[in-house]
Amino acid sequence: MATKKGKMAGKTKAAILLIALGPERSATLFGHMHDDEIEELTLEIANVSKITPEDREQVLEEFYQVCLAQEFISEGGINYAKEVLEKAMGSQKALEIINKLTSSLQVKPFDFVRKTDANQLLNFIQNEHPQTLALILSYLNANQAAQVLSALPQEKQADVAQRIATMESTSPEIIKEVELVLERKLSSMVTQDYSATGGIQCIVDILTSVDRGTEKYILETLEIQNAELVEEIRKKMFVFEDIINLDSVGIQRFIREVDNSELAVALKGATDEVKEIIFANMSKRMSEMLREDMDFMGPVRLRDVEEAQQKIVNIIRKLEEANEIIIARGGGDELIV
Repeated sequence: MATKKGKMAGKTKAAILLIALGPERSATLFGHMHDDEIEELTLEIANVSKITPEDREQVLEEFYQVCLAQEFISEGGINYAKEVLEKAMGSQKALEIINKLTSSLQVKPFDFVRKTDANQLLNFIQNEHPQTLALILSYLNANQAAQVLSALPQEKQADVAQRIATMESTSPEIIKEVELVLERKLSSMVTQDYSATGGIQCIVDILTSVDRGTEKYILETLEIQNAELVEEIRKKMFVFEDIINLDSVGIQRFIREVDNSELAVALKGATDEVKEIIFANMSKRMSEMLREDMDFMGPVRLRDVEEAQQKIVNIIRKLEEANEIIIARGGGDELIV
């Protein structure tokens, strides 16, 4: 059951723990889980053929340590728990338990910030150094970070976005220092995490949540400063102009999901290349009707065009997530027939 190094997969540990606790206690725990979690664990339990005494003891001991750490966290916070555990079992073991616990409980730095209204938060942090802003935003959920990033002065937006994309691990000491400053301003409790944050995917998540104008401005500005970085970002995200990279099947698929009036507004601000590829994937009658709608509506506000384009991009992204269309992103996206 255990590997050569004595390590087991998380689901296997959970299955062994439930078996060791017995049916009544396990049933109580199942009452606090989602159906998909119960299904996964039930399948895992069914696949456990034999549990050695060593495996059982290892899982129960680890469970006890985590419970003990959680109790210490409840009493005095993560730093207090870490201090007590270090005295009891040494620095390395204490750090392993704390990291495991904070990961499983999703205890992250700036937890108090995530509970703050984005507009209120902006008042407190808008004058901070771009690197500090990048650190804070990388720990927020994408929608909240997007609201703050969109509201920053334009000259800061691209700088902060670049810093998020290129951010690697940040030491707990620096994170704690920034937290304490904000804590004094917001008078909230804070927690500490020992994991890395930031990176390309982080800024992609944020950019896909900001408004179309902010997204376009940041990418265009970043491209001047760091073209390679923008290329990496674009590989992981999809913008309206990338419709030209979809195949005919993909274009026809998303057109069926888009309201014609929405598409007409979006195309008012599109490039000729995007317009033609969309018209080419419609019936002649539908294409003519769409062109007439565009002519009939006259001038359209840029904000309305951007909102319509963003709605279409969101539809395309959802279709990709559902594996209904394929977005070509270069290297590794070749199809095998």
